Formats: sequence, structure tokens, C-alpha cells
Amino acid sequence: MQTIPARDINLRYLIDNFGIQLVQEPDFFFEWQRDLSELTNYDKQLLDKIKQGYFNLLNYPPLLEGMVRQAITDPLLFIGDFYLAPFYVKSEESIDIEVPDKDIIVKGRIDTLVLRDQLWVMIIESKKASFSIEAGLAQILAYMLGSPTINKPTFGMIATGSEFIFIKLVKGSTNQYATSKVFSMRNPGNDLYDVLKIFKKLIKIAIA
Repeated sequence: MQTIPARDINLRYLIDNFGIQLVQEPDFFFEWQRDLSELTNYDKQLLDKIKQGYFNLLNYPPLLEGMVRQAITDPLLFIGDFYLAPFYVKSEESIDIEVPDKDIIVKGRIDTLVLRDQLWVMIIESKKASFSIEAGLAQILAYMLGSPTINKPTFGMIATGSEFIFIKLVKGSTNQYATSKVFSMRNPGNDLYDVLKIFKKLIKIAIA
């Protein structure tokens, strides 16, 4: 039995071994675009503070993963009520994924927050705030393929500190995935507003 670390997996490997396909039709991943709730003024004030804190941290490099979690992702999850029931939070979770019809197991330890099994939040291990989300896409897709959720879509998010992107995976005879647009701290206004709105939408889906 061959064992492969999840961190060494790339999209080509997932295509060849799991038949995963990118879907670019907007209607496939409509959840991040439609029927989003409005935020309260208090939510917006807190999100503005997170963005201000991010730019302050950039003045004192390097922006390491632990600081990204403390200053950006953890407060965002707190505002979104992800630490309250019925959700639960796990970190450093082990996962094994068996490659179909092959004596191969993909093993990994997720630096991830797992929320009600249908929603995964992954923070890329990065020493640079400019680290590309592409480096973590195959890894989070591999973890999502190992999710126990079968009959419902699985959603994920990658956060680098400077950028956020949401992922939807539908498992079946053909494994299909799509991504949202990239939300960036550098964009005018505050893209964290949209990130939180999408979180709130995914909460409703996960607890339905």
C-alpha cells in the first residue's frame, strides 16, 4: 500500500485518480452569489477593524500562519457565530483518502476548522501574505473528497490572510468542483463584508 502526503497532491493527480472536474457554469455554485443576508452596522464595524489590523500587521513582517489565524480568520469566524452550537471546531485533524482501484492512500493532517462536516475552512500554511491560493486548492479538494458527506455538496474556504476563496464540491460518479471569485484585502471597500455574507449563507445550508 503506497502512502502519499496530501501536501504533495496537485490538481493533475486529482484529475487522473479521482476524475475531478472543474465546472465553470455559474449556476453550479450559485450559493456564494444569491440570497445573501445583509450585515448589521456592528458587523461592518468589526470587519473594518479586522481589515485595519491586517494592514497594520503588514508593517511588521513576516505575516505568519498563526498570526493570520489570530488576527483575521478567528475573529471572522467569531463574528459569524461559528463557535456556537450546532457547529463545532476541530484543528489538526487527520484524514485518509483511498484512491479508487489502486493501492494508494493519501494521508494528511489538516490545519483546518471543520464545521458540521459539510463546511470546511482551511488556512494555508504560509510565511508570506501574498501566498497564492492555487498552492492550497488541490490540498483542500483532497480533504473535501475525504469528507464523510456523500449526498450533499461540501463547501470549503481557503484563506491566506490577504485573499479568500470559496469552493464547492459535489461527489458522485464524476466529482465536480467550482470556486467563487477571489476576495482580496487589497480591493476597494471591504471584501470581508462579502466573505461574511457567504459564511452566513453556508451556515443556513449546513444546518438545514
